[in-house]
Amino acid sequence: MALRDIIVLPDPILRRKARKVTQFDQGFQRLVDDMVETMRDAPGVGLAAPQVAVSERLIVVEYGEEDEEGNPIEPKRLYAVANPEIVVASTEQVNGIEACLSIPGLVGAVERYESVVIKGQNRRGVPVKIKARGWLARIFQHEIDHLDGILYPDRASRVWQSREDEVVAAE
Repeated sequence: MALRDIIVLPDPILRRKARKVTQFDQGFQRLVDDMVETMRDAPGVGLAAPQVAVSERLIVVEYGEEDEEGNPIEPKRLYAVANPEIVVASTEQVNGIEACLSIPGLVGAVERYESVVIKGQNRRGVPVKIKARGWLARIFQHEIDHLDGILYPDRASRVWQSREDEVVAAE
């Protein structure tokens, strides 16, 4: 495993639609491992392959619910999803504050679906279906947007400079 550089705006790869993953070979497995290590080191809760300069439809997400003091309510769960797509979205939407590892120093208010169902493939190419709600659903939507060249400021009602005391999970 190796840390990869996280690219930042205005790198044009962040605005490209990523290509479908078709090979689940050793090189792909290394990419998944590198992305997980890079996401954890950043630290972040999600990372899309275009953020490490690979234009493929792959995301990694690691998240677990915490209480207001930051104590785990449920353990973190790691997802690696190739070719993810949202197949069901709730009618209810919620506003939340987002940040992005590829847009350092900024945060924004973004409205997202409260819950989603994602279909894709796991790191071995086996079909998976994930039901997500709350912050986990938000993270998946943020990362899937990256695969289509969409960044959270494109969807934000407001974007501002983050403050040192502002705690926002970066995706």
